[in-house]
Amino acid sequence: MNFFKPFMKIKGMDENHISEIYQDIQIKLAAMHGTEFDVVLMYTIVVSSLTTSIREIQFNDSLQEIIMKAKKQSANLRKKQIQDKLEKLFMRNNKDLSILYNLSYMNALAESFNYSKTARICKIQKRKYINRIVDLITHSNDQISK
Repeated sequence: MNFFKPFMKIKGMDENHISEIYQDIQIKLAAMHGTEFDVVLMYTIVVSSLTTSIREIQFNDSLQEIIMKAKKQSANLRKKQIQDKLEKLFMRNNKDLSILYNLSYMNALAESFNYSKTARICKIQKRKYINRIVDLITHSNDQISK
C-alpha cells in the first residue's frame, strides 16, 4: 500500500480511493493466478487501474459542474432530465464529452504537480467544453442527436 501513498497528492484522491484501486489490482492479479505473466504486465495493470480511477473521479466532478450549470441556465430542467440528456450524449460518443474526459484528467495532474501554465490552459479548455455541453443540454433534443 505504501507504493500508492504518493498518488494521494493528486487532486481528488484519498485513502478510500487508494484502497479501491488496491483492491481492484488485487482482484485483477488474483484472476490471473496460475498464469505466467511478467513485470511489464503487472505494471500495465497498476497504471491502468490508477489512471482509470483518477480519470473517473475528475470527470465525475466535471459532470457535477455540468449538471449545476445546466440547472442554473434552464430552471425547468430537473437533474434526472439533465442526466438523461448526458446519457444520450455518452451513447452517441459526443466529441465534447470525450475531450472533457481527458481535459479533466490532465487538469488534475497539472494542478497536483504544479504545472501552472498547463493547469491554466486545461482549466480554460475545460470551461469551454463544459459550456458547450451545457448548451447542448439546455437547448434542444435535436442538437443531442447530431
